[in-house]
Amino acid sequence: MKCPFCGYEESKVIDSRPTDEGERIRRRRECLQCNKRFTTYEIIESVPILVIKKDKSREVFDRNKLLRGLMRACEKRPVAMDTLEKAVDDIEASLQNSLDREVTSLHIGELAMDKLKDIDEVAYVRFASVYRHFRDINAFMDELSALLQNR
Repeated sequence: MKCPFCGYEESKVIDSRPTDEGERIRRRRECLQCNKRFTTYEIIESVPILVIKKDKSREVFDRNKLLRGLMRACEKRPVAMDTLEKAVDDIEASLQNSLDREVTSLHIGELAMDKLKDIDEVAYVRFASVYRHFRDINAFMDELSALLQNR
């Protein structure tokens, strides 16, 4: 770490403690040349995930948007908010852990449907009906048949 006073590149850490509920680490350092002290902060660098939408436009992944979609699917269903937040956490972690920095909205929708299938089947069918744009009752029945076969 370069000293802000003399520019020397060697320093030693005197004190280190977490701040911002563990999101950052505050470090007190001392320059090994001029002996002046300074503070640095260490944070995890997060690379944003870009979502490629159906119209080929791109936007930054928004976990709140995903959560709102899951909440809409689970409206008037006995699903706890903690369960939905956990599902969104799992989906986001899966996206962060993949090496892809760009993912399609279709992939995110599939991940959401996989989670909803385990949480609540009615919410799953609601989400699938909007997500897959069922054109008629036959497409809807095909999805229900597949769901019943996988039970």
